[in-house]
Amino acid sequence: MLLLDELPDGAQATVRGVCAQSPDLDAGMLRRLAELGFIAGEPVQLLRRGPGGREPLAVRVGDTLFALRRAEARCVEVEPH
Repeated sequence: MLLLDELPDGAQATVRGVCAQSPDLDAGMLRRLAELGFIAGEPVQLLRRGPGGREPLAVRVGDTLFALRRAEARCVEVEPH
C-alpha cells in the first residue's frame, strides 16, 4: 500500500482509506477528503504534479478532478493497479 503522493504521474490506483499523516490536517480535513469521494474502493489517478514536480497534484477520483496539496495527498492510502 502507498500514499497517493507516492504514485508516479499517470498511475491509477484504488483508494484504501484516509488517515492522518500530517499534524497540519485535522479531523475536519480528513472528513472533507472523504466527502469529496476519497473513500475505500474508489478509483483514483494521479494525473500530474505542479511545476517542477511540486504542488498542486492533479488527481481524478471517480469522474471528478481535484487539485490537492501534498499534505492532503499524503492522507490518502491507495493500492496501485
